[in-house]
Amino acid sequence: MTDKPAELGAADIQRVMELLPHRYPFLMVDRIIAIDGDDSCIGIKNVTFNEPQFTGHFPSAPVFPGVLLIEGMAQTAGAICCAHKLAGEAKPSKVFFMTIDKAKFRKPVVPGDRVEYHMKKITNRRFMWWFRGEAKVDGVLVAEAEIGAMLVTE
Repeated sequence: MTDKPAELGAADIQRVMELLPHRYPFLMVDRIIAIDGDDSCIGIKNVTFNEPQFTGHFPSAPVFPGVLLIEGMAQTAGAICCAHKLAGEAKPSKVFFMTIDKAKFRKPVVPGDRVEYHMKKITNRRFMWWFRGEAKVDGVLVAEAEIGAMLVTE
């Protein structure tokens, strides 16, 4: 008899919006395709030319800003924190960055790309969480970082 692998969860855009306070134009996650408890997840961002950042970054050669890749990683991680660890407790009203470490940008992301945010929990203490994230396009690493965040309930 073989052990059955843990079933992964998912979250469409409606569920993501229930979990996160972010809204357009600052919601950087379209859906989450794989959630393994609060240990790891994979979020998706479909980059399109009609997003507001491309009017100035850069009009003749649009590049998705690296800081928004980091934000997408944080939002993806934040969604699983809210969904799994705090089930049954008060929903966080705010999520604040505490740290951004070891950030590296390896390749530009452009309209038409589908970014996958691969997030893995490093540790957590009460309302503070730390994750290691990788952003990939077509399996190629485009950015990476370690992030820390604090969930706040009011």
